[in-house]
Formats: sequence, structure tokens, C-alpha cells
Amino acid sequence: MPQDTRKPRNAPLCLGCQHYFVTYKPSFPHGCRAMGFASKRAPCLDVQEASGQPCIRFQPKAGKPS
Repeated sequence: MPQDTRKPRNAPLCLGCQHYFVTYKPSFPHGCRAMGFASKRAPCLDVQEASGQPCIRFQPKAGKPS
């Protein structure tokens, strides 16, 4: 039976994290500077799948100044 790897509702989204970046590699377009890896999908999903817990390195991006 396949494991459910959907993001839990309270888990952080990588797009809102200051450590997230887009790579230049088409095969691994999503990266995480805090964890030091690139992935085919959002890094938070790989962290959730590997550890069973949401990413602990999530830090919200700084808001735009008004």
C-alpha cells in the first residue's frame, strides 16, 4: 500500500520559506539551502516523507516593506 505523501494542512509551504530556491537544473528544479538538497518536487514533501514530520527549518520570507 503506498504511503500518503500529501502535505498536511499545518505544514509549511516551501514557496513561503526564505531557504527555498529554484535551480537551473530541469531534473531537480526545487532546492532548499537550509537542508542542502535539490528535488523534483517541493523539498518540504521530501522532508515529510523521509522523517514523517513537517520541515523544522522553515522560516517565513521577510515581508515587502510598505
